[in-house]
Amino acid sequence: MNDYEILLMLDPELPEERQGEILTRTQELVKKHDGEWENQETWGRRRLAYEIDHKGEGVYHLLTFKATPDTLDEISRVLKITDGVMRHLATRRPKPHRRPTSGTTAPPPVEVAVAAEPTETTEGGEE
Repeated sequence: MNDYEILLMLDPELPEERQGEILTRTQELVKKHDGEWENQETWGRRRLAYEIDHKGEGVYHLLTFKATPDTLDEISRVLKITDGVMRHLATRRPKPHRRPTSGTTAPPPVEVAVAAEPTETTEGGEE
């Protein structure tokens, strides 16, 4: 299972009940395919850089979950054909960097020698 997030842009004229239905449907798809729903953040109404379908704003939601790649494909397929979804972008979240456990040895840090810059000397000795 992989960590994913979907940035979902919904039609601003969509009633809140319909927005909730879309989010619930997405959550159900994740759980139906043995995924783990993590979080849903509502970012709210935002102005778009350019109009989409003659609309200058969109309502954004950030969805985070764990699922298989096949589940993500199914969610994307459903979002593409759902009325009210203006755009969506699904990305895989990188796993957090883990430090080696005490049982493994990490290579020692590399020491870098820094050459000293030549100093300027005045010709003719001291003044």
